[in-house]
Amino acid sequence: MASRTVAAVDLGAESGRVMLARFDGGRCTLEEIHRFPNRPVFIRGHRFWNLPQLWQEILAGLRGAKTAANGILDSVGIDSWAIDYGLVDQFGLLRGLPYAYRDHRTDGAMERVLARIPRASIYAQTGTQFLPFNTLYQLEAQERCLPGDLASAHRMLLIPDLLHAWLGGDLVAERTNASTTQCWNPNTRDWATELLAALELPTGFLPPIIEPGTDLGVVAPAIQAEIGMAHIIAPATHDTGSAIAAVPTLAMSGMASPTWGYISSGTWSLVGVELATPVLTPAALAANCTNEGGIFGTTRFLKNVMGLWLLQECLRTWRERGDTWEYGEILAAAAREPAFVGIIEPDDPRFLAPDDMPATIMGNLRERGVTWSGTELSPPAIARGIMESLVLRSAQIFGEIADLTGASYQMIHVLGGGSRNRLMNQWLADCLGCPVMAGPAESTALGNALMQFVGLGELGSLADVRLIAQYAEVERFEPQPTQRASWQDALAHFNALR
Repeated sequence: MASRTVAAVDLGAESGRVMLARFDGGRCTLEEIHRFPNRPVFIRGHRFWNLPQLWQEILAGLRGAKTAANGILDSVGIDSWAIDYGLVDQFGLLRGLPYAYRDHRTDGAMERVLARIPRASIYAQTGTQFLPFNTLYQLEAQERCLPGDLASAHRMLLIPDLLHAWLGGDLVAERTNASTTQCWNPNTRDWATELLAALELPTGFLPPIIEPGTDLGVVAPAIQAEIGMAHIIAPATHDTGSAIAAVPTLAMSGMASPTWGYISSGTWSLVGVELATPVLTPAALAANCTNEGGIFGTTRFLKNVMGLWLLQECLRTWRERGDTWEYGEILAAAAREPAFVGIIEPDDPRFLAPDDMPATIMGNLRERGVTWSGTELSPPAIARGIMESLVLRSAQIFGEIADLTGASYQMIHVLGGGSRNRLMNQWLADCLGCPVMAGPAESTALGNALMQFVGLGELGSLADVRLIAQYAEVERFEPQPTQRASWQDALAHFNALR
């Protein structure tokens, strides 16, 4: 194995980062080079991603990575959130800014699709969780508002594929991200063209599919002066796909009985297990679980939970009103609040993009008959309620997945930025009654880099990747027997409310 240096670009719905990964043949180290905000822009009442600004930030980070790597980057790879796309011409140039998935243009789109094609038929062809902002419904909304616009595009590229093309790569779609769109068939391992045709949506603009770890060529001559002759290697371009690639374990999960679960915790929480094959049963449909592509042909069988977006939006609203809560401060204050006072349903659709998250949460509580002294819960009480609710919802989903797959959890891995939330990690261990391994916090960047090493020929299998991932820094949380009963009571009450 050779020493390698790669740049992992990880774009989240709230922020982006460029990380420099160094691999000495045995271990991988990460260095943060550049971090930047990612904010949608509002134009005529619609939310768009500011791709030109993100592109400039990425280039700035890659220039810094090249400098930190003493002038030589072996490769570059980009991952991002799922679902959103840009329409491009034959040169990869955008025909318009990509819509953000929280935009209201998809209101009613899922219902219109389901009025034409039964839910069971869509699930049999895609195995995808029904979420109102899936790419399938975005395409339906775009065709409805701008008939013919899709057919006139040369390619539909998901966000990382689009940025790889701007770097100089081919106009292709990486499989783990394509699998999130509800336009992908896990049985045929290709686009669900029959489904799209039944909805009178075009299919000619769908790009060829590639696997994670594919070398897309060398960066374009126009930017070689800035970042050198680096190869463009597609990681698992869906950020959750990259995060799960970096689970620090040597235990391999098969469909028979997974022994560990995961939560990729950030703006969204992705709660699931790793399987050998997808689960497309009526019971999986009823549970609204999704089958997403993983590295080396694995399946990420999971459900989306609204995640720490709830707390992020509350903090943003409170700051706009003059409160100066910092993240660490509100966690410390929340730990002192009474338990289980402000339990909410975190997947209430109204939490997707409200103007006032705290007020929306209070409305959810009032509708459920929750009472309290005073006129409103304090910010720390709301924060505690959010975190407890996310723990309970995760435990509920792990129970559903165990019923569907035979999973027997000996360990839960919490990955991503949310792994730094020690309060929630301990609560999760107490609620589930099994150890929680928190970290790595930069699991997505690590998994991105590891799949670049696969593309460079340094790693060759899932076992190779996980062997390197196990050296990542993690913190272990053991369940506290004294807390188990209260969490089980809370979970029983939470289950009864659904």
